[in-house]
Amino acid sequence: MTIDRNWMRVALRLAKAAGEAGEVPVGAVVVDDSTNTLVAVGENRRERDRDPTAHAEILALRDAGRALNSWHLTRCTLYVTLEPCPMCAGAIVLARLGRLVYGADDPKTGSVRTVSNLPDSRVSNHRLTVFGGILETECRQQLQQWFDRTRKRSPQTPNRDAG
Repeated sequence: MTIDRNWMRVALRLAKAAGEAGEVPVGAVVVDDSTNTLVAVGENRRERDRDPTAHAEILALRDAGRALNSWHLTRCTLYVTLEPCPMCAGAIVLARLGRLVYGADDPKTGSVRTVSNLPDSRVSNHRLTVFGGILETECRQQLQQWFDRTRKRSPQTPNRDAG
């Protein structure tokens, strides 16, 4: 559990950087479980890259595949500050990720436990271990504070989803 908290703190720092850059503050790290070493990181970049798929999880998984020279990430854990959306949950399954650890539940689009459960559904050809609620309070507060600040600055801006 201490190891999970430590890696989630790294993801929280990435999320903070994303928020400071005008992105929804979500951060992700991929760790090699056999060595407990960092393989890849990601932070939301949808606004900066003008890319709807530039979620923290997707970017981290892409870089992990390149770093490990394999799309099979069975010996890896993905730490992410927010429960993955449908796209990211699908990518996690397709990457054959060994383990997922996330911070805050996403009541709008959470597709691992909250709204739906893609990894355990009949459409999934891979099962993985999932732990939610690691540093949940910190992860949720970071998101809520960012949304509060963003809405106060620009009340006409359409509501962004968390992705």
